[in-house]
Amino acid sequence: MTEQEKGVALDMERLDKRLASTGRWSRKEIKDMIRQGRILVNGLPARRPEEKVGDEDHLTVDGQEVDCAPFVYVMMHKPAGLLSATEDKRQRTVVDLLSPELRRRGLFPVGRLDKDTTGLLLLTDDGALAHELLSPKKHVDKVYLAQVEGRIEVADVTALAEGMVLGDGLQCLPAGLEPLGDGESCLVTLREGKYHQVKRMLAARGKPVLALKRLSMGPLQLDEALAPGEWRYLNADEVAKLREGRLDT
Repeated sequence: MTEQEKGVALDMERLDKRLASTGRWSRKEIKDMIRQGRILVNGLPARRPEEKVGDEDHLTVDGQEVDCAPFVYVMMHKPAGLLSATEDKRQRTVVDLLSPELRRRGLFPVGRLDKDTTGLLLLTDDGALAHELLSPKKHVDKVYLAQVEGRIEVADVTALAEGMVLGDGLQCLPAGLEPLGDGESCLVTLREGKYHQVKRMLAARGKPVLALKRLSMGPLQLDEALAPGEWRYLNADEVAKLREGRLDT
């Protein structure tokens, strides 16, 4: 007999496990808080760490509601000078900018931006979503603002649109290139994410990149209210678009 046939709710889990998943407390701390009467489940004091709770249960600690969402999604305006990695023994990473509870929760950057590249970076603990966003089969658009040495010409736009072959033999998918202003800056739209791809393509056209900033990834647009180094949680609409798979809108 399956768990469903027994009438057991499959989304139920231990209270201490659910609270610990937020990264804010250890299981030992949660056990102590239960003993002190600081944790309420649906308005009643929790009695045991192994007490089962589900998605519909209302949890509070010291009178404050606790968000136990299974996954967390964070938008960061990545500054220059940080690695897009979870940890590094010698250099600071984007994860170092997060709050302690998010670092404990294990958030990681979805894809990488070069150390000197700025702009939109998504961090999450949702591995399945990250795979969808990064899968070559999904062709999720990523838009970059590039400042180049020289001026973008019609021939450059055509070359990227047709799909370039770089010096090492890398075949690039067709990409968008839109000159801005006097042509010394441009928008580049990729549907893949090869190593240093924007820089390599433009350098191959004789237009070395001086500065690069990612503006969007799929449905996510960089919140320009975020200063470099700042981050915020995704809002409900942004999360809904990601979960619904509308990644090309």
